[in-house]
Amino acid sequence: MAISPGSDAAFSSQKSTPSESPQTKKFPRTEEEIFYMNCRAAYLTVFKSSLENIVSKDQLYLALQHAGRNPSQKTINKYWTPQTAKLNFDDFCIILRKEKPTSKTELLKSFKQLDVNDDGCILHADLYKFLTKRGEKMTREEVNSIINLVDVNADGKFDYIKFCKLYMTTNEQCLKNTLEKLEVDSKLRRHQFGNHIEGSSERDPSPVRKPSPSIIRKTDQKTFSNKGDTRSSLLSATRKFKTSLSFTITMGAYSNQNSKLTEPNLIKDWQCMQSKGCFFLEEDGEIVSHQYRMQIAQRSMVYLTIKPLNLSQVEGKPSPWLSVDTTLYILKENESQANLQLVCFTELQNREVFGWTGELGPGIYWLIPSTTGCRLRKERKPVTDEAQLVYRDETGELFLTKEFRSTLSDIFEVIDLDGNGLLSLEEYNFFELRTSGEKCDEDAWAVCRENFDTKKNELTRQGFMDLNLMEANDREGDPCDLWVTLHSMGYNKALELTEACPFVIDIYAEKCKPKIKAVHMEACSGQLEKAICKSVLSKGDAKVMDGYENIIVHTYSCDTWITSVVENKSDEKVIIHINNELSKNCINNRGLNIFAVEVAPKSTMVCQHVMPLNERQEWIYYCIYSLIS
Repeated sequence: MAISPGSDAAFSSQKSTPSESPQTKKFPRTEEEIFYMNCRAAYLTVFKSSLENIVSKDQLYLALQHAGRNPSQKTINKYWTPQTAKLNFDDFCIILRKEKPTSKTELLKSFKQLDVNDDGCILHADLYKFLTKRGEKMTREEVNSIINLVDVNADGKFDYIKFCKLYMTTNEQCLKNTLEKLEVDSKLRRHQFGNHIEGSSERDPSPVRKPSPSIIRKTDQKTFSNKGDTRSSLLSATRKFKTSLSFTITMGAYSNQNSKLTEPNLIKDWQCMQSKGCFFLEEDGEIVSHQYRMQIAQRSMVYLTIKPLNLSQVEGKPSPWLSVDTTLYILKENESQANLQLVCFTELQNREVFGWTGELGPGIYWLIPSTTGCRLRKERKPVTDEAQLVYRDETGELFLTKEFRSTLSDIFEVIDLDGNGLLSLEEYNFFELRTSGEKCDEDAWAVCRENFDTKKNELTRQGFMDLNLMEANDREGDPCDLWVTLHSMGYNKALELTEACPFVIDIYAEKCKPKIKAVHMEACSGQLEKAICKSVLSKGDAKVMDGYENIIVHTYSCDTWITSVVENKSDEKVIIHINNELSKNCINNRGLNIFAVEVAPKSTMVCQHVMPLNERQEWIYYCIYSLIS
């Protein structure tokens, strides 16, 4: 409800709602369009533009892999002959039309030929002999990497049924990753790929492609098809996984008796500052929160805590989001905001409170709240009954319902960051940016103070209620804009706060009065991602991928959660397949037991956060990380 000077109607503006112009509406995609979308996604994972050419066998192999194919060397040689200098995007599409993905049935059939006992397993000795002694041979190292895959080998046997499942889910995940990357990058979506333009509203015939002459000649050859070449399918499938490693961590049920967080002695004599904030869950699952600057005037012992904010007024019935984990990362500002150094994070726990105690020197610090996302996630259960927000009395006058007033009071409590019972312009603007994407300027704020209840130039709780009532009146009782506000703040149709978690930060300093100010409301990424990676690398356990010393998996565990980070020191991007199926009583932030991540060269990446599904029971984290070729 961005405010602007003028009439009463100027006090509220229509909330922006997603809409689609006739020009941007699209028909359901045809199979042809889906095929080309998959081709584009795979091609642009390897190249910056569809106008670039494939100029080597390695590039062709990589592009085909991203398209969900796993070509054998024989297949690659079929398209890349000694006379081949380059292939273009249209050539690539033709190859994909001919080289169908290996089906699970075909793969199982290939392995079953070696299954002498018909028990779903192949002896390592038989597998080694088959893959190294006949036809297109694999190297000893390649076979060893297959035999060393943790989740598909046991007791000298290779479980090919599990392997086929692993293979198929990895293919699906690779394709999903490339499609998501294409969808996210709007610049790529605007590319003209080959001769096929995305977004055409008309159903044109299949585009005319101009493949290179070598490809045209190949399409007429009977040797083009490799049907029945089950051994090639087996070889290409087994070559997909280079190596793997596993982590197993058994965690006991959480008990507050084992709490490690304790308040410093004589803390009642320390000076304290407090600020509230909130985690908001976006439509795409990303989490947004307030971020803060803290000033410490002189070297002092400091005690920092963060915890979910309980809004419940009913004794014995706490707010449901109190189970959401909260963490605070403290970074020191050196010379500029861009140069932040991780100092610590609140890793000690006492019930829902996470804290840290230590000495900080004078200076400016950034406080970046974080939650793993394991328990703050999109609501799945449908809400059938919509709450009533407004009503009219017998005279026709409009009023806010008791339930809506209670919800607005809770929202006021959350956005009143300093907890003084009033909303400053800065506090109100965080609310405005969240709900409408706009800010209220000084002139509009002056008009607000003239028309609604204020104290010390700040908006009171009653003034905030009246502002929302005026918005309903401007809409003649239509609650549409009010619902946009509520959804933006994390409420569902039943006025339940399900997609947000308010929190409160307390700062105690022994020798000076700390200062804290909310300065941003941003996605929990960027500096936070760097801080999490750095903390896990410094405190976690590290395991190196066998045979790949530049690929390292780091795992950090505390009583409440486990975080894994993949470090890629190599000059090439890598794809890591993650399998959590053998974990027990666990939930992760991705919501998937099996998935894959792509790690850029010379970088680190948060792979997953894991928490207990039921913290009162033992939980076992068993995760297998496989390097995909």
